[in-house]
Amino acid sequence: MDSAREAGGGVAGPVLMRFVWPYGGKNVFLSGSFNRWSEIVPMSPVEGCPAVFQAICSVTPGYHQFKFHVDGEWRHDERQSCMISEYGMANTVLVAVDPNYSPTITSEMPTGSNMDWDNEDFRRMVRMSDGMLTGAVPSISVSELQVSRHRVSVFLSTHTVYELLPESGKVIVLDINLPVKQAFHTLHEQGVSMAPLWDEGTGQFVGVLSASDFILILRELETHGSNLTEEELDTHTISAWKEGKAYLNRQIDGHGRPFSRHLIHAGPYDNLKDVALKILQNEVATVPIINSSSEDGSLPQLLHLASLPGILKCICRYFRNCTGTLPVIQLPICAIPVGTWVPRIGESHRRPLATLKPSASLSSALNLLIQAQVSSIPIVDENDSLLDIYCRTDITALAKDKVYTHINLNEMTIHQALQLGQDSHTLYELRNQRCQMCLRSDSLHKVMERLASPGVRRLVIVEAGSKRVEGIVTLTDIFKFLLSQ
Repeated sequence: MDSAREAGGGVAGPVLMRFVWPYGGKNVFLSGSFNRWSEIVPMSPVEGCPAVFQAICSVTPGYHQFKFHVDGEWRHDERQSCMISEYGMANTVLVAVDPNYSPTITSEMPTGSNMDWDNEDFRRMVRMSDGMLTGAVPSISVSELQVSRHRVSVFLSTHTVYELLPESGKVIVLDINLPVKQAFHTLHEQGVSMAPLWDEGTGQFVGVLSASDFILILRELETHGSNLTEEELDTHTISAWKEGKAYLNRQIDGHGRPFSRHLIHAGPYDNLKDVALKILQNEVATVPIINSSSEDGSLPQLLHLASLPGILKCICRYFRNCTGTLPVIQLPICAIPVGTWVPRIGESHRRPLATLKPSASLSSALNLLIQAQVSSIPIVDENDSLLDIYCRTDITALAKDKVYTHINLNEMTIHQALQLGQDSHTLYELRNQRCQMCLRSDSLHKVMERLASPGVRRLVIVEAGSKRVEGIVTLTDIFKFLLSQ
């Protein structure tokens, strides 16, 4: 504690400090007054000394309390001074020291203070890992979970779709009498994965054409021949396809006519919670925001396409400076029921995570997307390390240069299909948008902030270092968890 007694010296800003837990364990975390007890920090084993755990934190000079969470139990270092805090827990108490002090780092069991100043050698040698949080992990009470969900629900219920509307922008709309071939060329050229459908005859928006429709069309045409022809798509208008799709899905009435499904939409003054629930309950990616100045709904105006990323961005912006009011978002994602995970030994109840190798056929990927009802598939190597990801929206790349007219879905590999979409992006830009990753130890708050970024709809959960795929978490997963009753 000699270093602690030298505290005080004139350090104005926060500094990096090393915390050490020298008593072993499997899953060790740290929390303290330096982060207002609002976050748990994973601690990593010291190389060559697996019983010693360490973490680097930014700490303001002064008086601090902190505790360790070891294998599901809150503990303190009994060799250091401690006290009973307002939480009824004994906390180790230390005071920040002179920043010019740089202790020598060894692999031996540390003695004295378990809070040391960082130095250049330590910065180079320390690599924070995700810590393999497979055993007991920090948790919150049921009441704290309910409080978090209630506050999110109240926020969404008291804010309207109007807040999602951009100051300027454009929305692509397709006429239902447009040939399917031309429609998907338009989606690809405009860089969008879906578009609302307009019926000039009724003067109404009547549906949405999405990448999933293109997947179904390609699969249907593939069953009638080894190669797709441009003429086959030329003969189908969007309206004809939608009617044929209804027959394929047996959405017909007693007279053999397709059901007339109403467009899922919302108004600019609907609340955000209702819109989010519409997206989840109807399993759609977006909800058109339509405004009409007349009571009978004529002359509708399409204002925007509401989606979960925009709603999540509103949540993150609102709670950014008061994250402590949502206890659940401080937990690591491995500690809460969110996302789809690779089952571990003995976890037969978990739905398996779908992955494919780059040599797999495009046909197998499309079948998996439809049958497993997922929006993306991680592409992995022989060691299950992440290489890329294939999404439903990637199918529109086949519209470029009429590729669909001279391919065989069973012969084209996923690797070849992904190459089609790389021409318009640099490799860095492609990876930056496509292969967004996180660790199992990342907090729900961090994951939400990442998913609120433009163009990010999912995060692949990987093992630190090896990038071995451990799971995937999507925007839908986040909202189902937050809005669950």
